Amino acid sequence: MEILEIRNLTKKYGNQKALSDISLTIPKGGIFGLLGPNGAGKTTLIRIINQIIEGDSGEVFFNGVILQPKHISQIGYLPEERGLYKKMKVWDQLVYFARLKDMPASLAKERVSYWLKKMDISSWKDKRIDDLSKGMAQKVQFISTIIHEPELLILDEPFSGFDPLNAEIIKNEIIELKNKGITVVLSTHRMESVELLCDQIAMIHRSHKILEGRLSEIKQQFRPNSYEVILAGFSDSLPEKWDVQNINGNSVFSIPLGQDSPNSTLTKLMQYGEVVGFREILPTMEEIFIQQVKNHSYE
Repeated sequence: MEILEIRNLTKKYGNQKALSDISLTIPKGGIFGLLGPNGAGKTTLIRIINQIIEGDSGEVFFNGVILQPKHISQIGYLPEERGLYKKMKVWDQLVYFARLKDMPASLAKERVSYWLKKMDISSWKDKRIDDLSKGMAQKVQFISTIIHEPELLILDEPFSGFDPLNAEIIKNEIIELKNKGITVVLSTHRMESVELLCDQIAMIHRSHKILEGRLSEIKQQFRPNSYEVILAGFSDSLPEKWDVQNINGNSVFSIPLGQDSPNSTLTKLMQYGEVVGFREILPTMEEIFIQQVKNHSYE
């Protein structure tokens, strides 16, 4: 079942279309990647879901019913442009945000204590935000987003500002939240994060949806039908068209299958030597992203 369904959503700013008849289905309990270049319309879509702005036409459904103000308490939103009160102390700020989500005071304090300890920043609870490093403040912002354990968690560039170690911590937290049944919408330019985390994706370009589906199926859809081959030992007598590379003393190259099956191709390769590696080449999400943006142009 889907947690969020978007039907024919359109939004204009003056004469400029930000969203053009967008329809999306986001299933419960997974990580959904929302991808697209800057200015594609992702932030507009996220703001409509969070009821910060309204669409001009179309509908948004949350758990099967039209999106309503009461649903805000079931959604967590981490914007790309962070918004903490710089003069407030960490503890006071997090309790305040929890209370805004209708959490009882005692539960709010319990959750704040838990997350500060989990993120290893308990010793900073009485510090003001403007006394924190950027990475530390980002952790506080992340906690404020998930403190009420929302059904739907929308993260816009959640790894921005983090060093590799803290980015890994946030990545693991996102996976743990997914395992608890929370649905995560991840908007990011980091395609390696998409590869690691997302179950499904949608790609928006110049206000139009240009791609949607399960990550594994999309990668199969754009597969080049070629294989990487590794032959034991390096030989410069192999066919020149294969563009053979000497890697660690082995012959490494890629070949298209054409109409042949992998088994028949493998049999033919064995006449050239011992095959120690044979794997299908699948495109990376970065390659698919670049290709799709280039292939779709809208006025």
